Amino acid sequence: MERSDRTHVNLALFALAIGGFAIGNVSSALASSYPLLMIARFVSGLPHGAFLGVAALLAASLVPLRRRTWAVSMVLAGLTTANVVGVPVTTWVGQRLGWQYPYALVGVIALVTLVATRRWVPPQPHEGQASMRAELGALKRLQVWLALLIGTVGFGGMFATYSYIAPTMTTLGGFPDGAIPVVLAIYGVGMTAGAMLAGRVAQRGVMRGIVLSLVAVAMVLGAFGFAVRQPVTAVLVVFLLGLVPSILVPMLQTRLMDVAREGQSLAAALNHSTLNIANALGAWLGSLVLSAGYGYEWPSRIGVVLALAGLVVAGVSVLVDRRRGPVGGPRAQGDPERLSGAP
Repeated sequence: MERSDRTHVNLALFALAIGGFAIGNVSSALASSYPLLMIARFVSGLPHGAFLGVAALLAASLVPLRRRTWAVSMVLAGLTTANVVGVPVTTWVGQRLGWQYPYALVGVIALVTLVATRRWVPPQPHEGQASMRAELGALKRLQVWLALLIGTVGFGGMFATYSYIAPTMTTLGGFPDGAIPVVLAIYGVGMTAGAMLAGRVAQRGVMRGIVLSLVAVAMVLGAFGFAVRQPVTAVLVVFLLGLVPSILVPMLQTRLMDVAREGQSLAAALNHSTLNIANALGAWLGSLVLSAGYGYEWPSRIGVVLALAGLVVAGVSVLVDRRRGPVGGPRAQGDPERLSGAP
């Protein structure tokens, strides 16, 4: 089976990240004071970006080239499923047994994940190129920065809308406060479905899929302010708000894996950092229009601008590809999930 020999995975880093996460959560459960709890929560949050990035690389290394984005999307589908299932379950556990038990449960799950990885994931070949210098060398590549910028501004539009989803639903949609958890669950289902669809979309080309996803994000956000005023269309547009941007994320991860070359681990981790920046950027811009006196339909319109800005950056990336040649060289030409995927 042909595998992605351009995907270099450091299993020691993966084990360190999941181990740190487990220690942080178990320490949270055992914390005897609020300051100790805050320190434990900080420790548990530190491995987040590295873990998800290396997990995506690990998944991609285990499948044929044409299924890389599908493998990455399965990792991210686990993240979205955790929001849909894990959050309600741990909330229920905390309410019934005490606040310490959810942390302990998550810590145990992390330890089981670590053992399962050591037991069933095959050893990864040692790559002589893997080094701190090689990883940092990825930051010299223009296409890496363009891919990160696509995620920052393109995904920021979703966060500009989602950050204010509860007051938007109650104010414009007329939903009662008690219905908001259901609305959020529908959004989470949309996210999970989007992550699972990403592999199919990427089969036509990663960059093509990124461009089409950004167009779809702009269309959903453009319709959001109007659709949210009726209950049926509001539920539909919330589902789409979760689905369409979630198709984009695995393809951005795959794109970074392609353009970073020997610096894939750092680039993969940075992808999640850019999404956090997108979260802050979108929420901040949404707050500006609300503070200026505009209604709750306006954050989504700011989101349209951000999605279009991401589309412009994606266009620049495609043009750079065409001038320099496709990422991945001749090998990429015959692959169903083309490494450049320029539309």
